[in-house]
Amino acid sequence: MMPRALGRRDAAFTLVELAMTLAMLAVLLGIALPMFGGWRDRMKTGQAQDDIIAIALVLDQRLLDTGQLPESLADIGRGGVLDPWGHPYEYLNLMTVKGNGKARKDHNLVPLNTDYDLYSKGPDGASTGPLTAKASRDDILRANNGRFIGPASAF
Repeated sequence: MMPRALGRRDAAFTLVELAMTLAMLAVLLGIALPMFGGWRDRMKTGQAQDDIIAIALVLDQRLLDTGQLPESLADIGRGGVLDPWGHPYEYLNLMTVKGNGKARKDHNLVPLNTDYDLYSKGPDGASTGPLTAKASRDDILRANNGRFIGPASAF
């Protein structure tokens, strides 16, 4: 049998090395998890925007073809479409509504659209007519007759 070489260690981790490795992993997870949560929220917002664009294209084509907008999303086969948070998209044909009472309104209480309102109630699932209300700040909406589609807080 050969004698063990001087200065050679057994190939194993010490308790200090293992604790330091776990601490570094915890720090990395602490940084990565909030970033992942923000990424997931941005993905859902983007999906809602894409859905609103797709529904608006169908509504606009219907208006071009017939000269009228449907009374509901079910009339164009989009009645059961849910936003990324599991809520149905909201639609209001402003051409058949008398007055501006039901229309979505901006910070100056001016209607967002003249043709139709189309929006998602956002993550909280709550919304009110004016964008100044806290419940409406996270809505994803169509405004300026389709020239803006995005979060209400950015409008």
